[in-house]
Amino acid sequence: MGNTRKLWIGLAALLIASFSVLLWSGGEINKNKPPMPEQVVAEDGTVIYTRADLERGRQVWQTMGGMQLGSIWGHGAYVAPDWSADWLHREAKAILDMWARAEGGAATYDELPAGERAALQGRLQEMMRENTYDPETGTITLDMDRVVAISNVSAHYESLFGNDPATAELREAYAMKNNTVPDAEHRRTLASFFWWTAWAATTERHTGVEETLTPDQPGVQERRVTYTNNWPGEPLVGNTPPPSTWVWSAFSVLFLIAGIAILGWHHAVTHDNDPTHKIPDRDPLAQLKITPSMRATAKYFWLVLALFLVQILFGAMTAHYQVEGQEAYGYQLAEILPYSITRTWHTQLAVLWIAVAWLGTGLYIGPALSGHEPRFQRLGVNFLFVCLVVIVVGAFAGQWFAVMQKLGIANNFWFGHQGWEYADIGRFWQWFLFIGLLLWLTMVGRSLWPILTGPKTDTKAIVGLLFMSTVAIGVFFAAGLMWREHTHISIVEYWRWWLVHLWVEGFFEVFATAVMALIFTRLGLLRTSTAAVAVLFATIVFMTGGVLGTLHHLYFVGSPTAVIALGASFSALEVVPLAYIGFEAYHTYRLGKATPWMRRYRWPIFFFLSVSFWNLVGAGLFGFLINPPLSLYYMQGLNLTPLHGHTALFGVYGMLGIALVLFCMRGLRPNQVWNEKALRLSFWSLNIGLALMAVLTLLPLGTMQLLAAIEHGYWYARSAEFMQKPIVDLLVWMRVPGDTIFSIGALALIYFVLRLWVRPKLEEPDKHRSDIRAG
Repeated sequence: MGNTRKLWIGLAALLIASFSVLLWSGGEINKNKPPMPEQVVAEDGTVIYTRADLERGRQVWQTMGGMQLGSIWGHGAYVAPDWSADWLHREAKAILDMWARAEGGAATYDELPAGERAALQGRLQEMMRENTYDPETGTITLDMDRVVAISNVSAHYESLFGNDPATAELREAYAMKNNTVPDAEHRRTLASFFWWTAWAATTERHTGVEETLTPDQPGVQERRVTYTNNWPGEPLVGNTPPPSTWVWSAFSVLFLIAGIAILGWHHAVTHDNDPTHKIPDRDPLAQLKITPSMRATAKYFWLVLALFLVQILFGAMTAHYQVEGQEAYGYQLAEILPYSITRTWHTQLAVLWIAVAWLGTGLYIGPALSGHEPRFQRLGVNFLFVCLVVIVVGAFAGQWFAVMQKLGIANNFWFGHQGWEYADIGRFWQWFLFIGLLLWLTMVGRSLWPILTGPKTDTKAIVGLLFMSTVAIGVFFAAGLMWREHTHISIVEYWRWWLVHLWVEGFFEVFATAVMALIFTRLGLLRTSTAAVAVLFATIVFMTGGVLGTLHHLYFVGSPTAVIALGASFSALEVVPLAYIGFEAYHTYRLGKATPWMRRYRWPIFFFLSVSFWNLVGAGLFGFLINPPLSLYYMQGLNLTPLHGHTALFGVYGMLGIALVLFCMRGLRPNQVWNEKALRLSFWSLNIGLALMAVLTLLPLGTMQLLAAIEHGYWYARSAEFMQKPIVDLLVWMRVPGDTIFSIGALALIYFVLRLWVRPKLEEPDKHRSDIRAG
């Protein structure tokens, strides 16, 4: 008990320190965020945009799907361009072409001699990087040439988001439906919002923060960075990676190597096979009493499978839009289910079905551990299930009405589409879900209460950690409620990544670690004291990098250099525990073969093994590929990002969700013969399909985009010119084999679960006894 006490104290100190620094970082981002002006005026005093225009433009952007149609500052979908980078390049080229015609006698800037191009480019950089924002009046003043360019670029966007035949081909390339924004005034304000995000990306900060530590002397020019740390890469305006991205990327590698070395030393010193531990002769859970509330959780797992299947369907539709634009096999599907809706539902369902799997597991495992069935627990389980269904149907319906422009701007924030990737549902539905999560943690806590208030044991330590993670999952969803409709986009991004990173990658990870430890200890495969120490230590290791690793999502949203340094350092440490995941995989495999009766849990064990593999590959290798600042400067929003996202989200959390569902199914249908062929087909199809999706499409396409971004600028890697190349179409079509195999795996899993309820095959009464004799 002494060891666990020290670990509890260490964990508490770590969390207090980490969250204190994370909150401080939020304050720094708030101080350094790009200003939202009261008005934008030309040199002659003509008002170009007002703050009301910019705010209304952001609202329009959110109603059409926001980050689910193109991206802003690199966060969002991958088919349409990043609107910040696209506007920035178009405005720069418009000004250069204007100067080339007026002063160089050429039709376009590209036709000028190299020397003249260089001179105009230097002039452009001085004009566009200069910060003309006046904090006292809240006014941005623009050069007249820039005002003309803005008018031209705005006309392009007003045409693109309407129904103009002149931009029909581009709409198809971007997978946009016609009349994405039918109101002309709304299209004008939408363009104003895009301009402001581009202005922030090319305007140097007022704060006086220098990026070079050089003495004040003649001939040494101090370099300043834009509000987005010079992102996106755009040679025309001088946006190149600042020195901080190089320095802290190098240090992140050092931190990674040091962390792996320290963890390796710890593993060598503390590793103990515990040869004295005796494994039970029979399955300790074979006689588990299934309470009414535990039996009621079966519907959660059916909902998991239904949401999983629908998510795959929308994923296939979303991928297909990339090659056929507005159509699906010749049918004008975009007029009914536009790309921004299919991608919204695909990403949202991924989080939902995994979350429901874990919610159901929590409700199942509580009474299973304590043997205590609280009063009205079954009613609570059923009521929460109904609430989840209402939330899914209501939130998704609201998003459809919003994107189809049938809901109206006034109602969108509360009932429609918020536009923030993974946090898209309306605020009303977020509150509804938050209340449901509080109900869930209350029910789990009630069922675990006899253990939590009982005598001190090693099991109590693991259950305590499980309950703490349950509380964190419920409470930390409140991060999604921290912004309002007009909160600055930099602050929304800060809190959004609390939700996406801390909620999913942090506390769900702790919940999963505790649940797996409790499963293996209840099966008698692990000594409880050993498991308690291992789980607490693993939690400390995960949270060391996990909390402050949140900052690696915030390099380019108005963050100062200190935040970049913290994000780079601690996101590298996130990879450290994953580097030794092979030890856990081998240990899990040994437990699965420890005794003949463990064959009953063979397939949950195999899915646990799959979690270990994808933790190393998807979260570890592909995660570290994009996380250092210099890497993310070029890779953010390219297909190397979904390479990490798909292999980590489904490979780790999805596979773990399936493993937990199968474990609960073994208890809910205890005396039934499992269809090994269906499970084998499901396991290998899901893993092979995911691997093919990554290797045949996302990795090569992302690498091609990376080379294009480095050589020509970020705008080109996301442009229609690049994304409509024949080789890109081929790579997207290469998803078909992997997607098909993956879908077969999902159908096989659903068939397996269906047969447990429909025409099940019962085990022979003496099966456990005969297995023991055979062993």
